[in-house]
Amino acid sequence: MSDWRVRAVRASKRPFSRSVTPIHRTDDQPAPEHSMDPRPDQPAEPVSLERSVVDAAVYHDGHRVQTATDLADVYRELPGKPGTMAWIGLYRPAETQLLEAAERFNLHELAVEDAIVAHQRPKLERYGDTLFVVLRAARYLDDVEEVDFGEIHLFVGPDFVLTVRHSQAPDLSAVRRRLEADPDLLALGPEAVLYAVLDAVVDGYAPVIAGLQHDIDEIETEVFGGDPQVSRRIYELSREVIEFQRATRPLLEIMQSLEAGFGKYGTDEELQRYLRDVADHATYAAERVDGFRQMLQNILTVNATLVSQRQNEEMKQLAEAGHVQNDEIKKISSWAAILFAPTLIGTVYGMNFTTMPELKWAFGYPFAIALMALVCTSLYLIFKRRNWL
Repeated sequence: MSDWRVRAVRASKRPFSRSVTPIHRTDDQPAPEHSMDPRPDQPAEPVSLERSVVDAAVYHDGHRVQTATDLADVYRELPGKPGTMAWIGLYRPAETQLLEAAERFNLHELAVEDAIVAHQRPKLERYGDTLFVVLRAARYLDDVEEVDFGEIHLFVGPDFVLTVRHSQAPDLSAVRRRLEADPDLLALGPEAVLYAVLDAVVDGYAPVIAGLQHDIDEIETEVFGGDPQVSRRIYELSREVIEFQRATRPLLEIMQSLEAGFGKYGTDEELQRYLRDVADHATYAAERVDGFRQMLQNILTVNATLVSQRQNEEMKQLAEAGHVQNDEIKKISSWAAILFAPTLIGTVYGMNFTTMPELKWAFGYPFAIALMALVCTSLYLIFKRRNWL
């Protein structure tokens, strides 16, 4: 095995990288491109290269001339035939399978490493006469109100297009049917396929943008409604928006790079107009996503302010309740002190000791009563002046 193939195999064994294996398909099962199940895919046994091929066809002047069951037939049809192009779609190919295709099409080792490892940011790289493009598709799941992201790698050569998908989205079978229904566009060659895939990915952002806008509107209602769980939802939605931003923002660089090469690589004028239209839609999507992120930051700030205001109101109510409680305690304490004074005097003069000087005094009883009244009146006036009563 050559050095670059060894490095590609080693790259797939890096920590935290996902092993990619093709899925099993039988004749009565739908092709993966038709499946949009959002649940995680189950690992499957490695199969032959042909079993991981979703569709492989040879086109001449925009018309399908061969549907290949053996990829060797595709390779034999290409060399030295002007106007002929092969389009091969792979779904989670094994490392050895992708290395075999790379050797057939003379793909660059670095691009092959990226396609094996996956989890790449959207980008466009040119290796000689072959373009390597990474795209992040997105779809909005209404039932769980979440955004699901997919990843697709494209190798675009002079007479071939090789697509490698590591997720069930996007549905490239619809893209293929669209191009086959428009032979004039498909006759423009591999760049037409690249355009169609870019257009499908960018068009798929529209439902996601609408779904996120709906979620943000709901969050705004919950924020002003005082929902205590809204902070968590804001955080989760912010993470989705950031992930969506990572998918859309690099796409603008991809479109700029393609536009910069129109003259150098002789891109058809009609195709240039199509690609500029995709660039406009991608710019709109990126701007909306940037706006969503700013809106969520503002909502989070407003929510924090409202939570702080509610806490201040609660603290104020607690303080007022404490103040009222203190007033009641002062009243109770004041009356307890007033009533305690006559009780003390009565207790002293009720001891009935023989040697008490006031015991046989004729004015002892009126004196005790007068003393009780004087002490109680004095305490009442003192507490009243201090607003305890």
